[in-house]
Amino acid sequence: MSAAIRGVLLATSLLGSAVALADVPGSRDLPMLPRFPGSEIVVFKEAAEQEAIYPQGAIRRISGRLRYEREVQAQGALTAVTYELPGTHSANEVFTSAREALQAQNAKLLYWCQGRECGASSLWANAVFNQSILYGSDDQQTYLLARLAEPHADSLLALYSITRGNRRAYLHAELLEASSPLQAVLPTPATLLRQLKSSGALQLPELQAPDEEWLPLLARSLNQDSTLRVSLGGAHAEVWREALVAQRVRSARLELGDVASEGLRIEVLR
Repeated sequence: MSAAIRGVLLATSLLGSAVALADVPGSRDLPMLPRFPGSEIVVFKEAAEQEAIYPQGAIRRISGRLRYEREVQAQGALTAVTYELPGTHSANEVFTSAREALQAQNAKLLYWCQGRECGASSLWANAVFNQSILYGSDDQQTYLLARLAEPHADSLLALYSITRGNRRAYLHAELLEASSPLQAVLPTPATLLRQLKSSGALQLPELQAPDEEWLPLLARSLNQDSTLRVSLGGAHAEVWREALVAQRVRSARLELGDVASEGLRIEVLR
């Protein structure tokens, strides 16, 4: 082995040791969430059995009580990891990388908010996640609640990113593995619309003919942006189109797409 190669291997080993030493002792990454390069674990917590409540709406305090439109409540094993992010990348960039990794694993997005629409950062930091280090500017926060795909469909993963006043940025991730089966949880209309716009398509393989839950949900989502035109794919696409028109989605905004799509596919028309 040449001296040059030995030098490279030694430098790599030292770099790996430095990264490991930067993390708090005993910490580890969540298996479904790849670590963003240059991030360091600054807080790590585990609990064998804990109850958690994750909001599905902007969080506010009214008359001393936390208020939000909807919530997902579960109990089970909780693992929480807080990363300090490298100064060369924004919190939004790291959050997007984590979200896309979850979506690539077919996780279902239940709630997704950005900036001031999430509510007060102080409440997310201290009341939801119990981590004061996550308190920052309200317009520099992003939150996501996702349900993992099978065989881990009874697990929730919450993501929260924030940039503090000192410009330090953090990503917090919580994995709750429920000790009993989770009930069906629908995403919010705004979350579906944000997901559709960000990825250009929604693939909903579980949806066949329109039902009383998903039909009004999709109609509300599409009607939040009256300029958006989409195509509907799948064996029942024409039935979905007629049903959405009956829910006051303008017919000119809905075209028929590929009938071979599994379930229902909604794709943005450029």
